[in-house]
Amino acid sequence: MPIVLNLTKVAVGCAELETLHARMMARVEAGEAFVPTRYQPKRAAELIGGSLYWIIKHRIVARQVILGFADDPDGRRIRIRLAAEIVPVRMMPKRAHQGWRYLPAADAPADLAGEEADGLAALPPRIAVALSALALI
Repeated sequence: MPIVLNLTKVAVGCAELETLHARMMARVEAGEAFVPTRYQPKRAAELIGGSLYWIIKHRIVARQVILGFADDPDGRRIRIRLAAEIVPVRMMPKRAHQGWRYLPAADAPADLAGEEADGLAALPPRIAVALSALALI
């Protein structure tokens, strides 16, 4: 069975998940979203089928499935091709960094689903971050 690998990336300029969602929906083309990056990861084959985990305010908050990689039309960058759906995950502390970093599947946070996701989404971001810091959510 192939090893699944993930990436983490800071959602620069996004103070909350709704801002990230709006940004990514503006980048949807033919049912896929994309994120431009300067270099293609050396372990690109291991990333296909994994996820890009988004960091907002020093917390991993959501993920998108990585579909593949493609050249950007400008010819100077690479696009990380992503599923359009943004999946909320259990918030997990993560230091900010530039670019992207690898995240092994064993270290990735679990998805939120159903009523749990709806309930946490209804919390004001400041309260959700405080509860997450106390390991209560």
